[in-house]
Amino acid sequence: MTSVSLGRSDLRVSPICLGTMTFGEQVGEPDAHAILDRALERGVNFIDTAEMYAVPAREATFGASESIIGRWLGQRPGMRQRIVLASKVAGPSRNMPWIRGGQGMTAADIVASCEGSLRRLQTDVIDLYQIHWPERHVPAFGSLYYDPAKETSATPILEQLQALAGLVKAGKVRCIGLSNETPWGVHEFVRLAEQHGLPRVATVQNPYCLLNRSWENAMDESCHRLGVSLLAYSPLGYSLLTGKYDQHAPHEPGAPQGGRIARYESVRKQRWGRPEALAAARRYNQLARDHGLTPVQLALAFCYGSWRVASTIFGVTSLAQLDENLDAWGTQLSPELLAAIDAVRWELRDPAQ
Repeated sequence: MTSVSLGRSDLRVSPICLGTMTFGEQVGEPDAHAILDRALERGVNFIDTAEMYAVPAREATFGASESIIGRWLGQRPGMRQRIVLASKVAGPSRNMPWIRGGQGMTAADIVASCEGSLRRLQTDVIDLYQIHWPERHVPAFGSLYYDPAKETSATPILEQLQALAGLVKAGKVRCIGLSNETPWGVHEFVRLAEQHGLPRVATVQNPYCLLNRSWENAMDESCHRLGVSLLAYSPLGYSLLTGKYDQHAPHEPGAPQGGRIARYESVRKQRWGRPEALAAARRYNQLARDHGLTPVQLALAFCYGSWRVASTIFGVTSLAQLDENLDAWGTQLSPELLAAIDAVRWELRDPAQ
């Protein structure tokens, strides 16, 4: 894998990123450390985490993923210089009062969250520090429509940028990014940064997969023209695009019980648990088999080969899953197969948007 640049920053990363939200919930610390070791051995230098992880989020596991990574780094002198480390400050609490008091995300909240992440990660600097979801009201996490009546924003974007700029100036953060953002949000962050001489966002971490190609409706043009890179998350659609639920739906007794969507009812209530998402996944999975590929190869190659994606983020629960996902690198999708993928999307649209 050849490294890629993130936005207009000086960060260069592998085009595959290891997501760690399973660490501390589905994956215990020894296995998490083994997964991290294997990823580095196979050329992945980009690790993504967040203060709210593990997922599903709960008070008992808040910060667990960062702490596991921190102990991994602490036990391996020199490892920190080999990786690009990304984390995130949570947006408004979304019914997670253990993250912070109040409903917003003030400048002081951003600084306090960064300090906590630095402690847990046992590092002096976070290479890419991202806002996990917007402080303002936006349609995200399965919500389709913007509703101005739901607006509760209390911290202007300029104030958020100034707080992040302070962290950059202090040497605690190298570059900044966004997540679960909209075209307007990206443009506003870039506009204000350029107007006030503040750090420019390098990346946006949004969902992008066969079941959710909403990025292609305005976000791709916006970020391409602004020089902001996409970090694509959920490329396997919460495992719907692995084929493991083709025979039995996640809620059925015969379904494999190790995956998040089968194991946690809270996940099945989200966008990935919609019946329409499973029906579309089964279509894509069969399309893969019809073309001599595994569902995993098709789903990941769709992201790996897209001009829109700088780095694809996936999480795993075992070394076998990690190897399978990495082995899919280099899989080529023919023009005929890409056309067939588009035909399914035209019919079924984006059921996990």
